[in-house]
Amino acid sequence: MIEVKDLHKTYFMGKIKVPALRGVSFSVKDGEFLAIMGPSGSGKSTLMHLMGCLDYPTAGEYWIDGKEISSISDDRLAEIRNQKIGFVFQQFNLLSRTTILQNVEIPLIYRGVSLRKRRQLAREALEKVGLGHRLTHKPNEISGGQKQRVAIARALVNNPAILLADEPTGNLDSKTGQEILEIFNDLNRQGHTIVLVTHEKEIAEYSRRIIELRDGIILKDEVVV
Repeated sequence: MIEVKDLHKTYFMGKIKVPALRGVSFSVKDGEFLAIMGPSGSGKSTLMHLMGCLDYPTAGEYWIDGKEISSISDDRLAEIRNQKIGFVFQQFNLLSRTTILQNVEIPLIYRGVSLRKRRQLAREALEKVGLGHRLTHKPNEISGGQKQRVAIARALVNNPAILLADEPTGNLDSKTGQEILEIFNDLNRQGHTIVLVTHEKEIAEYSRRIIELRDGIILKDEVVV
């Protein structure tokens, strides 16, 4: 499903080189639930941006679903991002003036899916996260946990190869956060490939495997028992 080979990312602050990733290599199998954990500055956010096709590596290779994407054009990168990757962020990033259903439809609009078909797919995605009864509500009419469920449904609606979640419980209380993590567990049991980025060990332990980053390198890669 995913192959990361000797990935490097260096940022430049004037003439100063700042290495964010220094030769990271690992693979993710279809249907895995992986957590990438590390403190601030460890390189986990940089890695998530590269895995999400939001940026290019300085060196190394990144393969997703059989395609090497490290040096393809911006247009092709955007196409792969839309078709292969679903994003869930700490900030829910919902459009406040549109309904929950319309928020979930957005990735399908970019793919040119017909209105009738995208309404059907959006409903199915919302039902998957337990919000099939709130289709006409707007984001300001639902709770924070429900907003994150909408964000998960939006990430799922294109049936992506991989679901990337960046600190998805960061804006939620602990009880609601656990409910969201249980949704990820359910989705993984249904066969979805999930990569969860977090700085908290308790959150990472909801996954089946943890990669721990420190100073841009992999410190540990272990299966959760």
